[in-house]
Amino acid sequence: MSSYKTPQETAKAIADTGGIKDKSPVINTIILAILAGAYVAFGGMLAQMSVTGMADAGYPIGLIRLIYGAVFPVGLIIVLIAGSELFTGNTMYMTFGILEKKASITSLIRNWSLSWIFNFVGAIFVGFVLVYLAGMMGDALYSEGVITLASKKVALSWDQSFLRGIGCNWLVCLAVYLAFAAEDIISKIFAIWFPIMAFAAIGFEHCVANMFYLPLAIFLGGDITVMDMFNNLIPVTLGNIVGGAIFVAVIYWFVYLRRK
Repeated sequence: MSSYKTPQETAKAIADTGGIKDKSPVINTIILAILAGAYVAFGGMLAQMSVTGMADAGYPIGLIRLIYGAVFPVGLIIVLIAGSELFTGNTMYMTFGILEKKASITSLIRNWSLSWIFNFVGAIFVGFVLVYLAGMMGDALYSEGVITLASKKVALSWDQSFLRGIGCNWLVCLAVYLAFAAEDIISKIFAIWFPIMAFAAIGFEHCVANMFYLPLAIFLGGDITVMDMFNNLIPVTLGNIVGGAIFVAVIYWFVYLRRK
């Protein structure tokens, strides 16, 4: 018996999941979306705190990026193994579901809207309550690091944010795809870890991670406005949709599941 699914079996399993999400009660989607936003925020907080001060200490940027990327995947590992509704993964699930006629356009809009909004709620909860109010960034090095990171994100042009969003969710949804192929927990963790490490270390843009970093920078007194935040989140979200829906779902559906 194989210890992993073939690419075709994996594509079918993901399409089936899109069908399950099509029928998911709204309250379940909301609760699980809040959790997913919180889990990604935990990963983002760990990653940022892990590299705080390294640049000032003279460490090379490549090593800093590698360490940041190495710990960031904890969020998606929890999302996939514990179960939750992450907008970026849902761009792939629901597109597969529609292409396989297991989901409807209405359910796609509902799922994407609810997961995006309530991922934001979960990420802000962690940022405001568990980081800002809890004083986790009380040290100036930590707060300056978050503000610097967020400032770089909002300084990106619309095109840069959009394109970096594509690259991010192409890798994120490949991580989900590989995790579905794996049949045991350890294999799933490794399948998730490498693509997520890659996107985080490269510096691509993930809308849910930014739902944590950008509000947190505002809470910490960064010179970032709500308009700046949405000027980043909108193109990144659109790029994430293209990366997950087109570069993963449509392509793998066309290759493995379309009726000849």
